[in-house]
Order: sequence, then structure tokens, then C-alpha cells
Amino acid sequence: MYPQDPKARAAAAYNAAADLYDDPRLSFWDRFGRRTVERTGLAPGSMVLDLCCGSGASALPAAERVGSSGRVLGVDLAENLIRRARTKAQMRGLGNTEFLVEDFEALDLPLASFDAVLCVFGIFFVPDMNRALRRMWSWVRPGGVLAVTTWGPRLFEPANSIFWEAVRAERPDLYKGFNPWDRIAEPAALRELFAGSEIPAVKAEPEGWLHPLSTPDDWWAIVMGSGYRGTLELLDADARVRVRERTLRALAETGARHIEANVVYAVAQKPAN
Repeated sequence: MYPQDPKARAAAAYNAAADLYDDPRLSFWDRFGRRTVERTGLAPGSMVLDLCCGSGASALPAAERVGSSGRVLGVDLAENLIRRARTKAQMRGLGNTEFLVEDFEALDLPLASFDAVLCVFGIFFVPDMNRALRRMWSWVRPGGVLAVTTWGPRLFEPANSIFWEAVRAERPDLYKGFNPWDRIAEPAALRELFAGSEIPAVKAEPEGWLHPLSTPDDWWAIVMGSGYRGTLELLDADARVRVRERTLRALAETGARHIEANVVYAVAQKPAN
């Protein structure tokens, strides 16, 4: 039985998904992690905190930018993803990284101790996002930045709707039962969230992206290597097979060769003293 608490459920889902998380068919993790880092203006020697860091999609490019004189601390609830991040950092010779299995809402870190605080595809797992953003902001030094990236509208369409219809045919109670990112899928919603957290002058910019699918099976790799895995884990083995077969058959009928992977980047800079 999967836990009902959103954060615990996310940790369980992504621990299960870790075996496919770094599959090339899920290259959007690295794309958007890197694109987030590019918006921070990191300089050599910077101190970076990456919350909900996964297997390092944003932490590792940040570590490359800040160099040996800088430092990157990555935090995630999913132990299996943290294990992957540590391995990848070691393989790339990035000794300026540290990765912790931790709930970032329980972190005890000095105030104003980071030049950049990042959270890519993670803020929506926190029930009180305003409180979480205020904590993140408190760790940003004067002149530093807070960067939050979230999924945009029409996530993974047309495959997303096809998948959920297949789930509903088996378990109506699970239909779209784990889409927390829908709460902040538009720039206006992110701006409102930052304003409600007393963080001024945020720039919230959407980016559209069409993620390629070579075959319908590519979509199933994405299902198994992402948060969708959490829903599958609630189905019995026979139902999982039927959901997969129905999803891939319907997706093949559309002839789709890509899915939408739209995002919204939000970046706020703290005034310098």
C-alpha cells in the first residue's frame, strides 16, 4: 500500500522509478535541469542548494559551473535517486557535490548561506508551498537567486490523457489521483505563489517543448521512470498489463511522434545589501 501523504507518496514513486529515471528516453530531466541552471547566472565559487534534486539533473550542471571553489548540496527524499546522483558525480569527477536523503522542510541550514537555491519539479509535492518558498528564500544570500521550475499546461499530451483513461477503466478511484503539478501549471499561478510568499519581482517564463517519441514504447518508459509509476504501483499485476496494452494501442492509433513537455521557469533575485 502506497502512503497517502504527498511527500511520502512521491518518495515511494520515485524510488520505484529510479531504475528507468536516467533512461535516454527521459532526457527531459537533464534538459530542464540544465535550462534552469542557465537562468541563475552562477559564477565560479558559488554555493548552491538544490532541493528535490533527483539524480542530479540540475545539481550536476550547477557543480560544473561553480567549479572546484564552489559547492553544491543536493537534497531529495528518494534514496535511490540520491544514490544515482552520487554515482554520476563521482563518474564526472565532481568532488564539489554532496547529496543527502532528507526532507528539505526539515533541513536546518544557516540563513542566507547560498548564492542560489534551486527546486526543479519538486515544489508541488509540498502541501504548503508558500511556507516552503519562504524557507527557500531565507537561505538565499543578498544578491542571490531562487529558481523554481514546474510543469506547464498539457503535460505529456496526448499520451497523458490516454494513460489516465486506461487507468480509469481499471480503477476509477485512481483517475488523475497524483497530479500535484496541476496547481501551478501557468506563469500567473507561479507569480501569485511567489507574491503570496512575500518574494518580490519574480520572473515567470513559460517554455514549450515537444519531446520525441520513436515508438509508443518510449512513452511507457516515461511512465515507468516518472511520477506515473506511483499510480501503477497501486494496481495489481493483471491490471498493470491491461493499462499498458490499452495505453500503447490507443497511442499508436494517434500516430503521435512527440508529446508536449511544457514548463514554467520562475526566478527571483534577492536585493543586494
